[in-house]
Amino acid sequence: MRAISLVVLLSVMAFQKSYTQGCVAIRSAGGMSCSLDHATADSSGWMLYMNNRYFKSYKHFVGTEEQEERVENGTEVINHSYNMDIFLIKNINHRWSVGVNLPISAYTRSSLYEHGGNAAGPSARHTTSSFGIGDMRVAVYRWILDPRKHMNFNVQAGIGLKLPTGDYQYEDYFYKNDSVKVNGPVDQSIQLGDGGTGITTEINTFWNISQMFSVYGNFYYLFNPREQNSVSTARGGVPSAQSIAYGSNVMSVADQWMFRTGLNYRVNRLTASIGYRREEIPVYDAFGGSNGFRRPGYVESVEPGLVYQLRKMNIYAFVPVAIVRNRTQSVPDKIRTEMTGRYSQGDAAFADYAINIGFNIKL
Repeated sequence: MRAISLVVLLSVMAFQKSYTQGCVAIRSAGGMSCSLDHATADSSGWMLYMNNRYFKSYKHFVGTEEQEERVENGTEVINHSYNMDIFLIKNINHRWSVGVNLPISAYTRSSLYEHGGNAAGPSARHTTSSFGIGDMRVAVYRWILDPRKHMNFNVQAGIGLKLPTGDYQYEDYFYKNDSVKVNGPVDQSIQLGDGGTGITTEINTFWNISQMFSVYGNFYYLFNPREQNSVSTARGGVPSAQSIAYGSNVMSVADQWMFRTGLNYRVNRLTASIGYRREEIPVYDAFGGSNGFRRPGYVESVEPGLVYQLRKMNIYAFVPVAIVRNRTQSVPDKIRTEMTGRYSQGDAAFADYAINIGFNIKL
C-alpha cells in the first residue's frame, strides 16, 4: 500500500491584547506536506502542493469559557480569513528533498470596538482588510529510514527558515465617527506577516498497518526569537499609558506549533481519515522575550478528511472541527495582574471549524 500522510500547511496564529477584545487567528505558517509513493517515487522529481484554507472566527472565549453575550449583543469581532499556500518540493534523491513555501492571504475584520465603540450600536461597525503575500519559508527534509526498504513505516525530519516577507505593518482606515477616520496598522490577526525571522522544525511519520488501514503523525514548531516588531497596537491613535506599562502597546512576534495524528482507511483510490489536531500560540517563546501584543491560546479539533488519488495527483479536503478553545493568560495579562492586584485575562475570538481544500501533483 502506498503511504498517504498529509500535513495541509496549517498552524495557529493567536495574538494577545491585554485590555480589549480581539481574535485568535488560525492561519497557515508553511508546514510540510507529505504524500509519497515510497517505492515508485521519482527520486529526482518535483512535487507541487496547493492548499486553500478558509475560516470565520466570531465566538469569544476567556480561557475555555465562551462569552456568549458578545454575539447576543452584536459586539462580536468577525474575522474572515482565506489563505492559499503554494509549496514546491524538489526531491534530491530517495531520502533528501528541499521545499519553498509561499502563502497568499486575504483577510477582513469587522468590529465595533476598533471604530465607534461597542456602545455606539450597529452603525459603528466597520471593516478593515489586508491582502498580499505572507512570510515565505524554505526547508530541507530527510527520511530517517531508506524509503526503498521501509515502505510501511518511516519518519521524516525537516528544518527550515521562515523569512519576514509578509507585510507586518499593513494599514487601513478606522472610523471614529461619521466624519473622522484615521489610518493605522490593522489588528495583528489580519497582518500578513509577523516581522520575525524564524526557524521551523518538523517531524512527519506514517505506519501502514494493513492494505486498508494506516496511521499518521505530524509535528511542526516555529521558533521566533524576535520579541517585538515595533508595530503599534493603537490603530492609528496614541498608545495609552496602561498599554505601555503592561507591554501591549506594540505587537509581539510569537512562536507557534501544531500536532496532528489520526487513522486512515483506504478503499481503492479513496482514503478517508479521522484525526486529532492541536494548534497553539504559547504564552512564552522557547527563545527570546515573550512580552508584547499577543493573544496566546490553543485549539483542539477533531479532523475528518478525504483524499482521492489520481495517477499523478492527490485531491483532498480536511475540515478540523473545534472541540476545545482556550484563550490563555498572556505576559501583559500577568503584568497587569501583578501591577493592579486584580486578575486580568483577555478574550479572543475563535472559529467553529476551518475548511481546507487542495491538491498535490507530481511535475
